[in-house]
Amino acid sequence: MKTILLTGATDGIGLETAKRLLEQGHKLLLHGRNPQKLAALRAEFTNAHGEDRVETCVADLSDLKAVTAMADAILAAHDRVDVLINNAGVFKTSDPVTPGGLDVRFVVNTLAPMLLSRRLAPIIVPGGRIVNLSSAAQAPVDFDALRGHKKLADNAAYAQSKLALTMWSNQYAEEVRADGLMVVAVNPGSLLATKMVKEGYGIPGSDIGIGADILVRAALSDEFADASGKYFDNDSRRFADPHPDAINADQRRQLVDVLDMLLVREG
Repeated sequence: MKTILLTGATDGIGLETAKRLLEQGHKLLLHGRNPQKLAALRAEFTNAHGEDRVETCVADLSDLKAVTAMADAILAAHDRVDVLINNAGVFKTSDPVTPGGLDVRFVVNTLAPMLLSRRLAPIIVPGGRIVNLSSAAQAPVDFDALRGHKKLADNAAYAQSKLALTMWSNQYAEEVRADGLMVVAVNPGSLLATKMVKEGYGIPGSDIGIGADILVRAALSDEFADASGKYFDNDSRRFADPHPDAINADQRRQLVDVLDMLLVREG
């Protein structure tokens, strides 16, 4: 039985992934933003699988101080995590700018996974895994927009935030390789039947199980044992090259420098 932290567990791919991991016998730390939804989910899961199999943690990932508090609470309660799945994400929102002036897509989709991964790395076991939810939508990062100096349309903000996460994943994989951690970015599949797709594009979307299946495989299967620093494209069902910027070491380092500055500023 592995201990797996899954963000964004109350809806969509995260919810379906949680169900599959519980059915396989693992212990889950489930994150959500809405306390009521998270409590209802915990009641449902503990009724089916037992009290000792499910824990919950509430945090608004657009608030990096809340991300730090969640990580600290996990560190205080646990001495090991086997897998961290950074699944939570945002595309369209009625309030796209945080109180600190940053685009919420960069905060939730890039900075929060980055911060959570780093804070929890000391208790992720050797051989443990960090799975970051990327996307087929990837676009070059506008550093002025990343710093909050200009606004982006929803599609551009989302695509840039996902490329930023993919770039950081590749960079972080190099940093923690000696510690035995596997860090991989995964496109779970395009236009799946998530709330994000329904609200963003007005279409029902494809079978959400496609995305849940690849996240479970990335978290547990042998095919991902040596996947650190790689990108898995579930549209083509194979490891593939991400956007060229994610392979460029100089561009990755420049991006991470800006992300580090923002973490200091916002955290």
